[in-house]
Amino acid sequence: MKDFKIVFSTLFLFIITLFNAQIKNPVKFKFDVNPVGKDEYEAVLTGTIEDKWHIYSQDLPPDSGIPTEFKITSKQRIQLIGKVQEIGKKHDEFSEAFGAQIVYYSNKVVFKQKFKPKDATKPATITAEIMYQTCNDRVCLAPNTLEFEKQIEGNKVATASEEKVEKTKDTVYEVAPMGKVGTVLKPTNIETPAVAKQDGLKINSLDFKNPLTNCGTVQEKPNDDNWLVLGLGFLGGLIALLTPCVFPMIPLTVSFFTKGNKDKAKGKRDAFIYGFFILLIFVLLSIPFHIIDGISGNIFNQISTNIWLNLFFFAIFLFFAVSFFGYYEITLPSWIANKSSKAEEAGGLIGIFFMALTLVIVSFSCTGPILGSLLGGVVAGATNVPTLLTFALAGFGLAWALVFGLLALFPQALQSLPKSGGWMNTVKVVLGFIELALALKFLSKADLVSKTFLLKRELFIALWIIIAIGLVVYLFGKIRFPHDDKKPKISLARRILGVFGIVFVVYLIQGLIPSEKPKLQLLSGILPPLNVSYFHKEEDGILGLKPYHNYFEAIEVAKKENKPVLIDFTGYGCENCRKMEEFVWSQDDVLPILQNDVIIASVYVDDKEELPENEQIKIDMGEGQMKKVKTIGDKWSLFQQVNFNNNSQPHYVLVTPDQKVINSPVSGYMPKEDFKKFLKCGIDYFKNNN
Repeated sequence: MKDFKIVFSTLFLFIITLFNAQIKNPVKFKFDVNPVGKDEYEAVLTGTIEDKWHIYSQDLPPDSGIPTEFKITSKQRIQLIGKVQEIGKKHDEFSEAFGAQIVYYSNKVVFKQKFKPKDATKPATITAEIMYQTCNDRVCLAPNTLEFEKQIEGNKVATASEEKVEKTKDTVYEVAPMGKVGTVLKPTNIETPAVAKQDGLKINSLDFKNPLTNCGTVQEKPNDDNWLVLGLGFLGGLIALLTPCVFPMIPLTVSFFTKGNKDKAKGKRDAFIYGFFILLIFVLLSIPFHIIDGISGNIFNQISTNIWLNLFFFAIFLFFAVSFFGYYEITLPSWIANKSSKAEEAGGLIGIFFMALTLVIVSFSCTGPILGSLLGGVVAGATNVPTLLTFALAGFGLAWALVFGLLALFPQALQSLPKSGGWMNTVKVVLGFIELALALKFLSKADLVSKTFLLKRELFIALWIIIAIGLVVYLFGKIRFPHDDKKPKISLARRILGVFGIVFVVYLIQGLIPSEKPKLQLLSGILPPLNVSYFHKEEDGILGLKPYHNYFEAIEVAKKENKPVLIDFTGYGCENCRKMEEFVWSQDDVLPILQNDVIIASVYVDDKEELPENEQIKIDMGEGQMKKVKTIGDKWSLFQQVNFNNNSQPHYVLVTPDQKVINSPVSGYMPKEDFKKFLKCGIDYFKNNN
């Protein structure tokens, strides 16, 4: 087996399969060289990126994503002019998984580099080389290195048909089919007899093609963020209805339509129109965000990651919180409400519209902070911000429209509504504590983006514990705010909320206790990352696990311990891989399986350590694109593509010690139950058949 391992690990580098639907190639490149002046040229590499995919910028912080590297070279001497320019739809945001600021491009990106030959009288072959990684919201693909060539002579650039590729000592391979047996690589410009002997080599010695069972298959689920945000907006709208600014308006407004009109049917119809206009007004509030996005597509990413804007949002949320506590009210200028109220006199549809607008305006002191929290949360954590804001505002308005519409249809239900009273102020104060807690999220984001790392995870949790204790003390009547009754009645509802507050405090306290695995999973994405901690150490590994980073070493250990191998195709710059480790691997019913039932082989497809020079090859991808196999990462990336027809990360495969795939591999970030089902199915099959 040892000899086989050595031979195979060396030779499989010369193999690549025909790309099928599993081999994703979401970026298409076109290379041009354009004269821009006397003896000066501009090399232009244009990448067209499929929807929902992106590639990283050249400027990324260490230990985050894989930065794109673009360079121009030539065997003839050339002089570069200036730096590489990158042009495209730029996104600049903070990554929770990396704990760092990342920059990437979507839709289209152009790299430009000016240069001039040292000797303009001689023809030159200009080579563009790009190394890049492509990601979406679920997976990252293995880093890819491509080469492109153009010939220039004088002030002329050769067309594709005129180009003459110089022969080099590098052996270039093209993909050729071998029927059902496999795939071979055929050298196109053989220079070395030793390499020529590998012609016809095919990979059919390992049984990777057909799994032993199909159990545990995970189906990719559609993205339902829009509907989630709609639901959150609807919930926010219902909460806003319970505030002192809105709740007293409900019976007055419904009674106006149902009792103040002799034609009861018309009154109900007008009430429905009134509700519709409320919904319409809230939806219209989202239009400016679409206009802003059209002008500057990355504005919301800039907002969500700008240090000063996050500090501004932190201050605004504090301002909202103190307002809810009752120390002052946030209102729009009175002339706006007066003009809207006066416009109600127009009657008909116009009058009803302005009635709805007046309600939205005069209730701003209560709804403004709630809407601000909702919209701030969307901007802070989303990519398609304008659409999500529309869904959030639509959900908010829909809650109001349904309440007014249903009560107009069933006015007798008004008698069942609770009477206005001190409980409404309790709702406002509770919301004030929530605003106070949410403010810390923006302070944390500013801290992380600035890399000051002052607000550690444990300090953040401690501050939330203090806020939660303050809420509990208030609910049990031990502290009062300006608009509370001097002797407040502690209702059953307040007592129940107080008990929930105590439970939440107990839940938070566990986050202060050092542990090998992350806690407080319900708050993931709100708390600072695990590595921003007083207790985290880089040498602790992944959740205390010590994976092997060489597949063949893992196979040898698996044979000794009679366990299956979990191949974890991962990457140092793979954000979704980190999310899987932190939010899925760490779960109480998953981590023991990884610790006890499998041997983990985490192979990094973006490992930049170079292979020995005699093992580095090029592969002809067609259309002038040359793929380089130069690093250890390239080796494992090719290993994944050859054997599993897949090039995305994270990608998980369970194999037996004699190297047979147990069940269907799975890819991407997935819910815990899906990953657990995949693991349990494969492990149970192995135990029952071994």
